[in-house]
Amino acid sequence: MKDAVDIASALIRIPSVNPDGGDPGTDQTGEAACASWVADFLRGCGAEVSLREVLPGRPNVVGRFPSRRAEGRRILLAPHLDTVSVAGMTIDPFSGEVRDGRLLGRGASDTKGTAAAMLWALREARETLVESPYEIWFAGLVGEEAGQFGAKALAEEEKFDFVMAGEPTSLNVVHTHKGSCWLQLRTHGRAVHASQPEAGENAIYQMMQAIECLRSEGIPRLAATSDPVLGTSTLSVGTIRGGSKVNIVPDFCEASVDIRIIPGVNPEFIMDLLRQRVPNIEIDLKRSEPLYTDPAHPVIARLQSLGSKLVGAPWFCDAAVFASQGYPSVAIGPGSIAQAHTADEFIRVADLEAGADFFLRFLKSLE
Repeated sequence: MKDAVDIASALIRIPSVNPDGGDPGTDQTGEAACASWVADFLRGCGAEVSLREVLPGRPNVVGRFPSRRAEGRRILLAPHLDTVSVAGMTIDPFSGEVRDGRLLGRGASDTKGTAAAMLWALREARETLVESPYEIWFAGLVGEEAGQFGAKALAEEEKFDFVMAGEPTSLNVVHTHKGSCWLQLRTHGRAVHASQPEAGENAIYQMMQAIECLRSEGIPRLAATSDPVLGTSTLSVGTIRGGSKVNIVPDFCEASVDIRIIPGVNPEFIMDLLRQRVPNIEIDLKRSEPLYTDPAHPVIARLQSLGSKLVGAPWFCDAAVFASQGYPSVAIGPGSIAQAHTADEFIRVADLEAGADFFLRFLKSLE
């Protein structure tokens, strides 16, 4: 590996599509092969390495660089190794090809480019890390794209003084971001012949009541509270399906709802509103917490001194998982979120090289 581009290309060529959340677009799923490659690379840099299984066949890869001066202080560099589905991509998702100044492939932006930049910096700084005031840890995490299982496991296993979750932020410091609440709503009715609808109970009509409740009451209440960086929380009904035939009163309807919440907002009131309006509605909730880390933190100041700007984000990531355990956390990495999850995902080579240089300067600047 002669540079960070080589590392990123190698990582892209190893499929690590998250198997959860719909059609992965390939039968080559899971992070095990990618984690094994990273483990070998970290060992070559002098790290103490472990593969920690989080889900069957899906391990976090964790590397520790001991320091004589650390006295228990730890900084974690933590990109995720999983990618989203490759279904519908217009380029070879696993080529790792460089074309017209861009490195192409699934994960190039989100987040194998960032992982490569961090790994190259660790390799170049390896001789100085033994005298760092922090133990530097690296974790290639599983499952960020669906469930954040890798971050949750590591946050329970280890303690850190500061966490840098790898995400494409144009090397800016995302110290605050929105969280998410994904609701799966289900209503049940009684099916009868559509010529006698009064004899049945229409599940779609019940769902219409629920959606109207969200539109007329939920959205205005979410918009009533604003964050100076992130703005307001948002709500969007994403899918709805119900019924079986036009001449049958539907006995089932299902809808999904995406809520993005700012720090300090508890979305539980949405569920209360829905249950008041439609008492028999069923609600499943998947929640990822919002992030807020005090921008006055000294490590953030160090990142700013190297050229980073403080920004917020409407998306969520593993940083919030670590922050919820009391570990100050941010998201940072080269590349743009605009290229994440796209049909022709890429990272500009110049951005990747700038990221490798940035993380190297960061590691060498620690005092």
